[in-house]
Amino acid sequence: MEQKDSAGGHSHQGDLARLQGSAREVERWQTAQQHVLGGRFSHAIGGYSDLVKRFPGVAQLWFELGIAAVGDLDFKLAGEALGFAADLARGDATLLILVGQQYHRLRRLDKARDCFQRAVAADPTSVSARVSLADWNERERRLDDAMENIEACLAVHPGDEQARYFRAFLLYRKGRQAEAETALRQLTKVILHDPNVRVSSRHLLGVVLDELGQYTEAIQWLREAKAQLRQIRDLGALEREYDKGAQQRKQLVAGLTRATLERWREEVPELANRKLALLGGHPRSGTTLLEQVLGAHPQVLAFDESEAFVNEISNQLAPTQSFKPLTAPALDAVDATRLGTLRQRYLKSFLREAQAELNASVLVDKNPSTTSSLHLFLRVFGNLKVIVALRDPRDTIISCYFQNLTLTSANVNFLSLERTARHYADMMDIWLRLRDLGGFEWIETRYEDMVGDLESEGRRVTEFLGLTWHPGQAAYHETARNKFVFAPTYNDVTKPVYTRAMKRWEHYAEALEPVKGQLATYCKAFGYRD
Repeated sequence: MEQKDSAGGHSHQGDLARLQGSAREVERWQTAQQHVLGGRFSHAIGGYSDLVKRFPGVAQLWFELGIAAVGDLDFKLAGEALGFAADLARGDATLLILVGQQYHRLRRLDKARDCFQRAVAADPTSVSARVSLADWNERERRLDDAMENIEACLAVHPGDEQARYFRAFLLYRKGRQAEAETALRQLTKVILHDPNVRVSSRHLLGVVLDELGQYTEAIQWLREAKAQLRQIRDLGALEREYDKGAQQRKQLVAGLTRATLERWREEVPELANRKLALLGGHPRSGTTLLEQVLGAHPQVLAFDESEAFVNEISNQLAPTQSFKPLTAPALDAVDATRLGTLRQRYLKSFLREAQAELNASVLVDKNPSTTSSLHLFLRVFGNLKVIVALRDPRDTIISCYFQNLTLTSANVNFLSLERTARHYADMMDIWLRLRDLGGFEWIETRYEDMVGDLESEGRRVTEFLGLTWHPGQAAYHETARNKFVFAPTYNDVTKPVYTRAMKRWEHYAEALEPVKGQLATYCKAFGYRD
């Protein structure tokens, strides 16, 4: 696909004016957008391809074509379209930020960084551009560069709430907790117009106080932050969506049998020359640590927080918008042709960033949320090897409560300890049911054992994958420093194993009292003392 620039006879502004002046072409554009929103990506690509031929100077068209191509798993076209969009948007900081975010989704990290840098160059006074680049710098552990961008932003906009919050966050990341505490307390004492900053500043203050050992006040600030969030967002719909889905999953798994799972395993062909493993467990159970340890093995290709399963398997077999819930018989009845298509699309999406590393003999998909839908994964890949990370349920609950995550129907549960405990029970009940049925290969590994003896526990899990322990796995944190880690715990895994996260719940025993009885069931099931 070729693009002509203005020197080649096209005027970018002229193209946009011509497009906006034609009701018919605007209607075609809107139709293409509706195809994207409806998940009909191939139809959208056809519409956008025609439009960019007629109006090659409209950056927004190229950008939306890139989004459609990502949805259709045409990563080559997506890269080309986003590249054209970025070139055309050289003076548009807002669009460059959006293009950078799509490159992030594609896991083309150099391209993403370049877009954020170009956004700042396009408008050095833009708060969004400066904060976006600072955020990227921080994720790459370039904290001084991040602070430089925030200071430059504050020099022009000294009262900007987002920049002030991010400066406090960087102080926290630099280990300057006393300064971070002071900056955050200042933010909590003024009227903040940005609701996200109002929530995040209180939440981060709770995190900082936790590190400073001020546990009683820490959890008070977390509660206030979550209460603030409930004031600015109607969370009822998300909670109802989650509750409905959890009940449907419970009913489906109750209808499965060991014989069914064994038959699925026999029906599914082996992957050519490699094995696929799921690394699951409840969020905040040590999955990222284990993924980094396994990923340091030269024969393992490990991915953290891939969207492949959700987009290409879960959303296809059990779409949340469906009026008819998926049942065990319906899942069992999925035909071989459809299963083959799902496998192909999953692997294509999963390997989007790894074309140069396909010599790996083991692929590891690390994604805790997938545990709730393990039955779907086993239907498509019956010979899947399953690794479930365990951690003291009480530590897990507290750690989830301390997260400030983008709200989804799952993450909305982390706004109260009661719903966090319910989420834990829902997910681990799925695992316990499937574990009891058997019919597939699985292993459990405890975070506490990994922390206590990294090589011994890491070796045990590595051998489960059919591999021998590699000395480089013990130095996983050195490898992690040179990687972009997508998980929320990206900062923690760059450090050697530490023990301070063990028994953390004891500082919050009083707050956990209302859910203590519920968690006792899982403490017993997984070998943790009350």
